[in-house]
Amino acid sequence: MTESAPLPENQSSKTWRVGTLVYTSGGLACLFMWLLGGDFAWNLKERAVIPVAQLMLRNLEASDFMVGLLIGSLPAALGMIIGPIVSVKSDRHRGRMGRRIPYLLIPTPFIVLGMAGLGFTPMLTDLLHEALGPESPGRSFLGIGIFIIFWFVFEVFTVVANVIFGALINDVVPTQLVGRFFGLFRAVGLLAGIVFNYSIMGHAESHYLEIFIGIGLIYGICFAIMCCRVKEGDYPPVEQKERQANPLKPVLVYFRECYSNGFYRWLFLAATCGMLANAPVNSFSVFYAKSLEMGMDTYGKGIALTYVFSLVLAYPLGSLADRLHPLRLGLWTTCLYGVVMLWAGMVVDDARTFMIFFVAHGVLSGTYMTVCASLGQRLYPKLRFAQFASAWGLMFALGYIVITPTMGLVLDAIGHQYHITFFVSGGIALLGVAAFTVTYRRFLQLGGHENYVAPET
Repeated sequence: MTESAPLPENQSSKTWRVGTLVYTSGGLACLFMWLLGGDFAWNLKERAVIPVAQLMLRNLEASDFMVGLLIGSLPAALGMIIGPIVSVKSDRHRGRMGRRIPYLLIPTPFIVLGMAGLGFTPMLTDLLHEALGPESPGRSFLGIGIFIIFWFVFEVFTVVANVIFGALINDVVPTQLVGRFFGLFRAVGLLAGIVFNYSIMGHAESHYLEIFIGIGLIYGICFAIMCCRVKEGDYPPVEQKERQANPLKPVLVYFRECYSNGFYRWLFLAATCGMLANAPVNSFSVFYAKSLEMGMDTYGKGIALTYVFSLVLAYPLGSLADRLHPLRLGLWTTCLYGVVMLWAGMVVDDARTFMIFFVAHGVLSGTYMTVCASLGQRLYPKLRFAQFASAWGLMFALGYIVITPTMGLVLDAIGHQYHITFFVSGGIALLGVAAFTVTYRRFLQLGGHENYVAPET
């Protein structure tokens, strides 16, 4: 796809271009409506599955290490394996439905199936435990085993869809509007989070089946509709030598293209630290709240409050990212988040102070995600967007594989002193500040906000 045309200076002109796609104002509104409808279902799934799965695992007597391994490391490891292959294949695919839609539509029923299986896990566990009788290895062992089967199915196809969803947005949304789109994208996601955490989270420990089945159906229907309504443009043909090459050769070339340039390596490191910084707190916040005798209804409403604040900020932050550049805003936000988390580690000692800093954590990490949502669209090469996005995903996955189970091991060893998660999150954020600083200086050398051109590798 070619670079999108600049926004016309004459405001009476209502057309925008992305490669061969041309939008009127009405067409752009329809595009946003379908994408945001799919995004609502996608975010509802993302925001609901992890906390409910954590509670299910704790009900099955899984350790903090096991929770970190299954909820954090397994998805990250699958992303490392699947992400590069799917992204390279998608970038080079040419078909009637486009190069992204097939990779979003095919995984959808399998994601729904995985969620349904998770919902039935407690029931299947009890049935199998009773059927085995004295030969049963225990309810906990059986339950975790059944959970792993459906969790694996769910995560394999979720990884495929997550890798490609951002690439679809890159291909169909005009570049000059992408920050504002991601502001709306973030707002819709926050609405999904508010609905779940305010109304449903308090019932999560007693209604696994209803939650997983209901959200799975919403996701399947909305995502399928989005895939059928959003149309991709035409792409330049893949070079003949690429079509005739060994299917694995592009994957080998992938590493040279993505990691040979120092600018991209620093960018990947900065973005990885920025996204990983919230992982220690997020991965164990449910257990932290329970250790302070906070009910899940109160915890859910606290998250909903976080989302309300973030919802108000979402579109203004997206617009600000279009004007000031996400790289600059990412640096400032990561710095502020790191300072606040280190402060939290020193002062949180009860449910009230936990809630104050947990909300601050949610708002600041959400601010980072909003202002940096369009970072790849602004800095990666257009025709290799999915490839470079997955290259960053590899680094993020490596970090997540290490951080979450290691954090769980440490917490198991020190008697579940969950306040140290604030210190770890703050330290990762400050490492990100250093990487963002180097990246921003190199960005200025490459032309800066007005004249940047993605460097060739």
